[in-house]
Amino acid sequence: MARLAQTAGLTDIQQEILSTVRDFVDKEIIPVATELEHRDEYPQQIVDGLKELGLFGLMIPEEYGGLGESLLTYALCVEEIARGWMSVSGIINTHFIVAYMLKQHGTQEQKDHFLPRMAAGDIRGAFSMSEPALGSDVSAITSKAVKDGDEYVLNGQKMWLTNGGTSSLVAVLVRSDEGLSPEEAAAKPHKSMTTFLVEKEPGFGEVRPGLTIPGKIDKMGYKGVDTTELIMDGLRIPADRVLGGVTGRGFYQMMDGVEVGRVNVAARGCGVAQRAFELGVQYAQQRHTFGKPIAQHQAIQFKLAEMATKVEAAHAMMVNAARKKDSGERNDLEAGMAKYLASEYCKEVVEDSFRIHGGYGFSKEYEIERLYREAPMLLIGEGTAEIQKMIIGRRLLEEYRFQG
Repeated sequence: MARLAQTAGLTDIQQEILSTVRDFVDKEIIPVATELEHRDEYPQQIVDGLKELGLFGLMIPEEYGGLGESLLTYALCVEEIARGWMSVSGIINTHFIVAYMLKQHGTQEQKDHFLPRMAAGDIRGAFSMSEPALGSDVSAITSKAVKDGDEYVLNGQKMWLTNGGTSSLVAVLVRSDEGLSPEEAAAKPHKSMTTFLVEKEPGFGEVRPGLTIPGKIDKMGYKGVDTTELIMDGLRIPADRVLGGVTGRGFYQMMDGVEVGRVNVAARGCGVAQRAFELGVQYAQQRHTFGKPIAQHQAIQFKLAEMATKVEAAHAMMVNAARKKDSGERNDLEAGMAKYLASEYCKEVVEDSFRIHGGYGFSKEYEIERLYREAPMLLIGEGTAEIQKMIIGRRLLEEYRFQG
């Protein structure tokens, strides 16, 4: 059925993977997504199906039991999954950010210990940067780690932790200040941050001594997936669970992972927009007013034309950002542009589809109602539109520096 958002130059293996995922989405996710979402129920059966397909190991190298696929393959899979239900794509996103950070920055012991079980889906990953008072200002992190012999003691409160309850491994960014004077730490806050690999039991409450995961945060949309706080009170972590084995590199490790996350959010925006377009174009051919299908009214055709163009444009930018990252080149400009455009266009396409549905779009019986509540999360996740524009603007000034 799909005519929009096609990707040129895919290998036979990539096409086979995408075909399998799309078939899974059509048969196992779309028919149950709205019902599960309305109940805010974790999609365990769907997650088990993704595990069987091997998707938790999609980007993990073959030597660790994964499929060793590219970021592009992963992003296209996310696009398909988000087309079915965006919350499911969130479950695997945080997992892959942690797996990517381990692959790129972990010690050999850390890779050997975690990646095979992450590839199998036996360990589920989550990552944590945000805090209740800081929003987008990562440099203002107050959670802290203090060295105590062969361990670090962590204290502080983190916020907006996707997979906070269901995960068993959390990459947590805290301030360490180790080896820095107070003046140096204040002047260069990004160099005083460290990522810790925190293992825990899945669930809520005290999941290990010194670590508490309160209950799920009740959200407008993005339901099913658990979003939580994380509270550290005297949490003891061995020194060998510092990501990469060296303190002070956490900010840069996290930003590397977030670039993957921004491509993921762009892919989610593409997937949700595609589904909104599908629903809108189908409904427009079924609904009659003034003696003919509303699809024959010029005003509706204009909306469909705009929606389809936005779907195509967002998809192209997302693919470009993923390919840039796969090439090993810096892609913060492309990832920022893709995330910004795809999330904004997703919101607009969903709203236009909602308008096409008229009063029925306001009913929970129609799928577009769910998409209308899900789209706003993409405007915030992995950095707001304003943060993306700051990143884009700074990078453009680097590329187009005036030589006067």
